Amino acid sequence: MVTNPPDLRPDRAPRARIEDAPRPGQPTIGMVSLGCPKALVDSERILTRLRAEGYAISPDYAGADAVIVNTCGFLDSAKAESLEAIGEALKENGRVIVTGCLGAEPGYVTGAHPTVLAVTGPHQYEQVLDAVHAAVPPDPDPFVDLLPASGVTLTPRHYSYLKISEGCNHACRFCIIPDMRGRLVSRPAPAVIREAERLVEAGVRELLVISQDTSAYGLDLKHAAENGHRAHITDLARDLGALGAWVRLHYVYPYPHVRELIPLMSDGLVLPYLDIPFQHAHPDTLKRMARPAAAARTLDEIAAWRRDCPDLALRSTFIVGFPGETEAEFQTLLDWLDEAQLDRVGCFRYENVAGARSNALPDHVPDEVKDERWHRFMEKAQAISEAKLAAKVGQRLEVIVDEVDEDGVATCRTMADAPEIDGCLFIDEDTGGLAPGDFVTVEVDEAGEYDLWGRRLR
Repeated sequence: MVTNPPDLRPDRAPRARIEDAPRPGQPTIGMVSLGCPKALVDSERILTRLRAEGYAISPDYAGADAVIVNTCGFLDSAKAESLEAIGEALKENGRVIVTGCLGAEPGYVTGAHPTVLAVTGPHQYEQVLDAVHAAVPPDPDPFVDLLPASGVTLTPRHYSYLKISEGCNHACRFCIIPDMRGRLVSRPAPAVIREAERLVEAGVRELLVISQDTSAYGLDLKHAAENGHRAHITDLARDLGALGAWVRLHYVYPYPHVRELIPLMSDGLVLPYLDIPFQHAHPDTLKRMARPAAAARTLDEIAAWRRDCPDLALRSTFIVGFPGETEAEFQTLLDWLDEAQLDRVGCFRYENVAGARSNALPDHVPDEVKDERWHRFMEKAQAISEAKLAAKVGQRLEVIVDEVDEDGVATCRTMADAPEIDGCLFIDEDTGGLAPGDFVTVEVDEAGEYDLWGRRLR
């Protein structure tokens, strides 16, 4: 039983899970998927296309004829992690195809690893397939190689990420995602609903809605309606909520129309959970970040959301040590956090990223000051989390089961917990018959800093 660490990096997706057994002689591809859940969905789409062409998916290097490494380029530390993963794949397998955000800088990749077979950028699926075909020709058997109805998924069968758009129209000075992934491109609403329906029919019990800017969904389509489905986040959330699965919204910018989602949460159509990247609270810091500088009004919005939906859980990410951040600005962030009382919080120490406009800002904060502020921030966030979880002792909650280990301990999540980035609820008695994807009612009898323990109710 492992509880979630307080410094879990908020840009990381859950670990990819590959469960596939190749037939004799079947061409086999390995996949290393790094970065955020959006990249994990890209990996799933690539593998689904490959499975449709007769390839098997290997869970290890030794069983693969070639390996795809889907990289992250969000931070310099993430780039270093990607280069390390490419090097490991080259050492263990030798035949490596690179894709993903770091692939937008092919010279950066080949400069470090000149022997990779090919480098492609983010969501360049056709180029990845071409590279695989060149390295490992397909050899399909139409009588044996059957593609699962829901495609290939890299998450447990009971939950799945649902990507509704690509790209972003924001110009935050610290972020190069729009440069790598382009401007907002929303998927038509009927296509999103069809995919969600297939997932639910295949046994998915929780849909995790993701994009770079979920609140802006449909803006580029002028919120067009097609086949009875309108490309607007409120309408999409309502339509998804009618499918009968949990619906969890990630990466929601706090635009005014977000308040229209709250009644859907109060009515039980959508989980009472919002993942909002606030990033900071001091108006001067937010201006330097080129983000909306309305932290006081945001507190009013949070109060209104909670008034209309008392069970609402709020998750967010923040950056400490942004260029020019003074001690007074940082203290404003701590005071804001005290008032906002967010349920789940992740935090980055600011890093320069090649190509980001924030690199040129004056008054960069020394690393030792960033570290000291990060620890103070996380100490504050931990105390808030511990108090909020302690208040849940004695409550009855519906949870979803993620895993039951060999000792009979069930790892579950409440409505307030996204998989692998938030907390867990553990049941260590009377777990007979429980399986991943089951919903069960528990009474909370113990709370920690980030996790809960409870007993199953009959």
